[in-house]
Amino acid sequence: MAVLTALIFPFSVVVFAAVLTPRHASALTRQDFPERFVFGAGSSAYQVEGAAAEDGRRPSIWDTFTHQGYSFDGTTADVSADQYHHYKDDVKLMHKMGLDAYRFSIAWPRLIPDGRGKINPKGLEYYNNLIDELILHGIQPHVTIYHFDLPQVLQDEYGGLLSPRFIEDYTAYADACFQSFGDRVKHWVTVNEPNIEPIGGYDTGSNPPRRCSYPLGADCTGGNSSTEPYIVAHHLLLAHASAVSLYREKYKATQGGQMGITLLGWWHEPATNTVQDAAAAVRMNDFHIGWFMYPLVYGDYPPVMRSRVGDRLPSFTAQESEKVCESFDFVGFNHYLIMRVRSIGTGSSQNPVDYYGDAAVECNEP
Repeated sequence: MAVLTALIFPFSVVVFAAVLTPRHASALTRQDFPERFVFGAGSSAYQVEGAAAEDGRRPSIWDTFTHQGYSFDGTTADVSADQYHHYKDDVKLMHKMGLDAYRFSIAWPRLIPDGRGKINPKGLEYYNNLIDELILHGIQPHVTIYHFDLPQVLQDEYGGLLSPRFIEDYTAYADACFQSFGDRVKHWVTVNEPNIEPIGGYDTGSNPPRRCSYPLGADCTGGNSSTEPYIVAHHLLLAHASAVSLYREKYKATQGGQMGITLLGWWHEPATNTVQDAAAAVRMNDFHIGWFMYPLVYGDYPPVMRSRVGDRLPSFTAQESEKVCESFDFVGFNHYLIMRVRSIGTGSSQNPVDYYGDAAVECNEP
């Protein structure tokens, strides 16, 4: 599987796509793409860095999650690709491949191990070195501020993303990133795939359903799947908007960077040409992509979410709505596949995730 990162600026849509290599890929050249098309690769800190307990880094919720055996194959990322020790070799490979950009995330528990307060000098040194090495090789650094590696200490203190206190701590962490790296980083992603959690985040075979796929707000021993996804998403949207507002007010004029968010871009199409299947596909897209895009454009959640979720869906105050609305310079989509949707016509929600109430995913298409 090849990874293609497509970035076109100053347009407002960025696409990060993992795709199967086309049969006729050898016939494609860079000249087949627009002049300003940027080729790159993307990763997350937990996927590639390793050095999980070195140089002051403390555990994140991903460390806890994998060490408790909840990863699908029981592995951890304690060593992973070991980019922490081999970043120079990795950047040389990127340069050899001809990449124009590299999107990586900054590990919150490496930069600020206690979740708030002092910056870890060794973590700061590592990210400065990585950014400088990329620039030395003519590769644009694109930074994801938060890729779901919340410091475990904050999870223990107040429940992590389920608490509004996350917003303040995240904003302070983002501020540290802007201040430390913004002189060289011009493309910032606030949060990666905040809409991934309700797609695969539950073991629906248990009673009650347990969140087990992604450690975003509760562990695999419980949790309320009818309310928690909406609370977590709400806090992520407010945190995103808070960071964008901070950057625009404090750093934009001097640093000249762009702020955006990257969503999981699974797309839903009707399995047949029936009106029922078409409606089911639209509803799935509203709950999947519209969940975040609608507030970013209109300042509120999609009407179908309001009608189906009711008072379980948090509300924005007028001030919050104004802050969330248009809080982006670009939007990224990690697009992997198309999902065919068939209406099953029950008319009621049999699944803890509301948009599955009378729809079923029939097949996936790469």
